[in-house]
Amino acid sequence: MTVAPNRDVTGRAPGDDRIAAVTTRVVRAPYRRPFEISSGTSTELVSLVVEIETAGGARGVGETSPMTAYTGETLAGVRAAVREHLAPVLVGRDPLDRAGAHLAMDAALRGQHVAKAGVDIALHDLAGRAAGWPVHALLGGRVRDRVPIAWVVGLGTLDEMAAEAAEHAARGFRHIKVKGGNDPAQDLELVRAVRGALPGDVELCLDANEGYDAATALPVLARMAAAGLSLLEQPLPHWDLAGLARLRERLDLRVMVDESVQSAPDALEIVRRGAADVINIKILKVGGLHRALQVAAVAEAAGLAVKIGSMPELGVATLAALHLAAALPGATVPADLVGPLLVRDEPLAPTAFGDAAGSVPVPTAPGLGHDL
Repeated sequence: MTVAPNRDVTGRAPGDDRIAAVTTRVVRAPYRRPFEISSGTSTELVSLVVEIETAGGARGVGETSPMTAYTGETLAGVRAAVREHLAPVLVGRDPLDRAGAHLAMDAALRGQHVAKAGVDIALHDLAGRAAGWPVHALLGGRVRDRVPIAWVVGLGTLDEMAAEAAEHAARGFRHIKVKGGNDPAQDLELVRAVRGALPGDVELCLDANEGYDAATALPVLARMAAAGLSLLEQPLPHWDLAGLARLRERLDLRVMVDESVQSAPDALEIVRRGAADVINIKILKVGGLHRALQVAAVAEAAGLAVKIGSMPELGVATLAALHLAAALPGATVPADLVGPLLVRDEPLAPTAFGDAAGSVPVPTAPGLGHDL
């Protein structure tokens, strides 16, 4: 008796089509104005595009963006990690075995989440295209057809930041995040200025990017809450979970962690310590969509809300984040999917985010939904 081989949703037998090549290329887009956070300033958004091709010609495209001021990683280092360490262990593997790909990458190279995320996104794009499914279907389905997004205001003068916040609120953004962290007293004035420029139904978040210390921040943060701040992101260094827990207990606002969560074990420790109300999941920070789902599962089990964040990135990685935000019931805080809107002439998905006015439609085409 002849037994037919098991076949997946593409109709192919396991082992028929293995990864043949992993290639990279650099893309750049200038910011409309320099994007400044407390740890540094960027004049252009630089990304590494990762392409995976199988022996049978199937193809997936990913993207990763090593914002050095935030991650400490460089473009040259991320590119070398993909080329010299990750690509060799992926060639010959089944491209649909994404969990196995992560095990292989972790065995070959410790850490390097930013590099692994570019590979992971390409594998999800390839699998979606092969199956004829949008990526959100690979992540559990779509719980929302449009994803609400926040507008992120980089550092500038009080007048500049308040004007930018008001402009985008008028365009339909119901959640505004402003960058701070250099000086709590100055940030209090920022909160007052921006809150005064916004309609009452627009939520205001301040991202301090680890800029405060627990000993001195509490009185000023209490005044920020009284001035109308409703969400505070990463006010203390990533390691100070005890300080974050104390702030959360004493402040009349929600506390969100970002730099403190690089992995699912980090998220579990946040839950154990009671250090946050919201977890900011950035796909590149945690190592890709596969790892992001693990972090989200911890948050969901603990009843914590999720924000899908951004480094920021260009269109391919931002589309990956869009699919994730569409698939997670707990992703109730508007997502920071504004990278393509912050640059001139977005080169990777120029039409996907062009008309964003507070929310973005979720793509339904196979894969991520880009045209590359």
